[in-house]
Amino acid sequence: MIIRLLNEIAKGRQNRLPFLFVCIYSGNMVQGFWKKIKKPIFALAPMYGVTDIAFREMIARHGKPSVMFTEFVSCEGLMSEGKKKLLELLKYTEKERPIVAQVFGVNPETYYESAKFIRSLGFDGIDINMGCPDKAVIKMGVGSALIENKELAKKIIEATKQGAGKMPVSVKTRIGFNTIKTEEWISFLLSCDIPAITIHGRTKKEMSKVPAHWDEIGKAVKLAKAQKSKTLIIGNGDVASYADGMEKIKTYGVDGVMIGRSAIGNPWIFKNTKKEITLEKRIHGMMEHMRLFERLLRDRNFEETKKHCRAYIVGFHEAKFVRTKLMSAKSLEEMKRIGEEFLNSLKN
Repeated sequence: MIIRLLNEIAKGRQNRLPFLFVCIYSGNMVQGFWKKIKKPIFALAPMYGVTDIAFREMIARHGKPSVMFTEFVSCEGLMSEGKKKLLELLKYTEKERPIVAQVFGVNPETYYESAKFIRSLGFDGIDINMGCPDKAVIKMGVGSALIENKELAKKIIEATKQGAGKMPVSVKTRIGFNTIKTEEWISFLLSCDIPAITIHGRTKKEMSKVPAHWDEIGKAVKLAKAQKSKTLIIGNGDVASYADGMEKIKTYGVDGVMIGRSAIGNPWIFKNTKKEITLEKRIHGMMEHMRLFERLLRDRNFEETKKHCRAYIVGFHEAKFVRTKLMSAKSLEEMKRIGEEFLNSLKN
C-alpha cells in the first residue's frame, strides 16, 4: 500500500494522493536519540569528500562531539547497481555513535527504500539534505532547490519517515534559495514534525561569500518556541571554535551548533580546552590521520587525504615548504615519510 502510494505521488498521477498521504502520517515525530541528547549539542557537519570514516574516527578519538553525520549519499545510487561502491560512504565505527546518515535524492520512493536500508545498517538517524548548493544537485531539483518546492519536500520527508520506522529523520537546510525566507521555510519544516533541523545561515545564492546570518538562525529558534515545537534547532555557519560555538548558543538560543570547515585539520575542535595545539601535536595528528586512512579506506585514492594533511600544516615558518612537498608526493608512503622527516627535524 505504502509503495503504491509513493509510486503514485512520485509520478504525480493523482492530485489527491499527496494530501491523503500527509493526512495519514503527519504528526508522527520519532525523536529517537535526539530526545536523550545532552545540550548544548555540538555536531560534526556532513561534508562530501571530507567526513569519511577516517576523518570521523580522528574526531571521535580526539574530542568526540554530541553527534556525527556521514558524507551525503544518493538515494537513487543506493537503490542501483552502483550500491556497492556507495556503501563505503556509509562505513562507521561504534565510537562514532550517535551516527546519522545523510541522504539526497529525487524520488520519494527511493528515500523510502534508502531509509529502510540505512535502518538495517544500524544507524542512529537519517538526515535529509535540503541545503546543498551544488549546481548538479540543484539541476535535479533537490538539495537547496527543495526550499522552493515544499510539496516535494513534504513527500520526501513523509516517505523517509515511513522507511525509517523508529529511526529519527532530521533535515539540514538553509535560510532561503535566492532570498532569505526563514519564517516561511522553517515554519513549514516545523510543521513536518521532525526532531531536529540544522540551519546553515546563508541562502543558496550567497554560498559562502557572506558571513552567516546568525540573526536568522535566532529567528528560527523563536519560531520553534512560538509554535511550542519539540524540534531542536541547530545552527551552522562560521563556527570557528568550541568557545565560538558556546557563544553562539548563548547569544542566539539554539539547542546546539554544527561545525564543518573549522574541523578540517583540527580534530581537537570539539574539546572544551584552552590548551594550545602545538605544532608537534598537529603533525602527530596528521600522521595518525594518514594511518587511519590507510587502514579504513585502503581502496580509495591516497590523493583524497591530501586536503586533510594540508589543513594540519599551517601557522609556522616552514609550512608552505612542507605543504608543497606533501602535495607533490606520489604515494601515501611518501607522504608518511615526509611527515616523519619533519617530525624528526622538530626534535633536533
